[in-house]
Amino acid sequence: MKISKRHLLNYSILVPYLLLSILGLIVVYSTTSAILIEEGKSALQLVRSQGMFWGFSLILIALIYKLKLNFLRKERLLFIVMFVELILLALARLIGTPVNGAYGWISVGPLTIQPAEYLKIIIVWYLAQRFSKQQDEIAVYDFQVLTQNQWIPRAFNDWRFVLLVMIGSLAIFPDLGNATILALVALIMYTLSGIAHRWFVAFIGLLFGVSALSLTAIDMIGVDKFLKVPVFGYVAKRFSAYFNPFADLAGAGHQLANSYFAMVNGGWFGLGLGNSIEKRGYLPEAHTDFVFSIVIEEFGFVGASLILALVFFLILRIILVGIRAKNPFNSMMAIGVGGMMLVQVFVNIGGISGIIPSTGVTFPFLSQGGNSLLVLSVAIAFVLNIDASEKRAQLYEELEAHSSHYM
Repeated sequence: MKISKRHLLNYSILVPYLLLSILGLIVVYSTTSAILIEEGKSALQLVRSQGMFWGFSLILIALIYKLKLNFLRKERLLFIVMFVELILLALARLIGTPVNGAYGWISVGPLTIQPAEYLKIIIVWYLAQRFSKQQDEIAVYDFQVLTQNQWIPRAFNDWRFVLLVMIGSLAIFPDLGNATILALVALIMYTLSGIAHRWFVAFIGLLFGVSALSLTAIDMIGVDKFLKVPVFGYVAKRFSAYFNPFADLAGAGHQLANSYFAMVNGGWFGLGLGNSIEKRGYLPEAHTDFVFSIVIEEFGFVGASLILALVFFLILRIILVGIRAKNPFNSMMAIGVGGMMLVQVFVNIGGISGIIPSTGVTFPFLSQGGNSLLVLSVAIAFVLNIDASEKRAQLYEELEAHSSHYM
């Protein structure tokens, strides 16, 4: 008896994804139309581009959902994907057009490719495949299996060296925002590998400790001195705004201060869709990095909270798929995707609210950016496939047990 995967589709993941994607198109139009009209362009220019990426994303979801998971686990396929990604990263740095002092975008006619976005799902995919094959050894020897009793990687195929190359390539763009997300996602995947929980607590403590010391050191030494440091120089002003955005309203603090103004303008119930004041040239990057500030301004605290609740519901449903999965690869992949989305939400919200320095990270689904939407859609497709495959395997086991019972 053959069980088709189309009957096992997880609508508790698909429906929130569709709702957030449609809401994203509405928000992109709301945050971009006024500026585009002022520039003499079509008000639909960016939302049309976003819609094209979403249409392609839906096709990819259908294709990936039909694939067998054994195909997605193949090392050769993953190697090809990673090789192509490295080439795209190199091209982005060599021939890419800089945006706000950072490289990372490749223009191909009317389309713009951002290779850094694709690294997120590739890192999850790579580490899930790598760690899932070592479960028996990890259960006995703990983290020594992953480090091979060497704190410094000495082989090119060591997963730590691969991560260093991937994350380091973003740091030299410089794209410290996505580099930070990749590092946090890698930390999540490492803790999911099966190592003892005490190492997770230790790593989290170390992360917070290093972050606190770094911010304190920057504050004491002075942000101006970091302007001369290669790579870090372009984010020095972001740290200056983080410490006191109102000290330089016309310069470094302009963006974060206007983010605060947008959130205050929104109040409880917002100014209404399309009625944002800050998006009309006052708040830079209102349609990308700071889109959620505009969401709060137009929908209010109540509306923005409902949207956040939908995002968190989607993330929890994805993580639940990973918790229930019996196959180690499936479990790590699903939880890794949920962790990736959660980290991105945290970094974005933390940046627009001043909890952490702004890093130029987009908000999932709502920010304008076809590459980000495409990556999220591929991640959702992976999870839908994993969930359906796990359900089908369980049904086959139950049918086999039932038939053997009556033999």
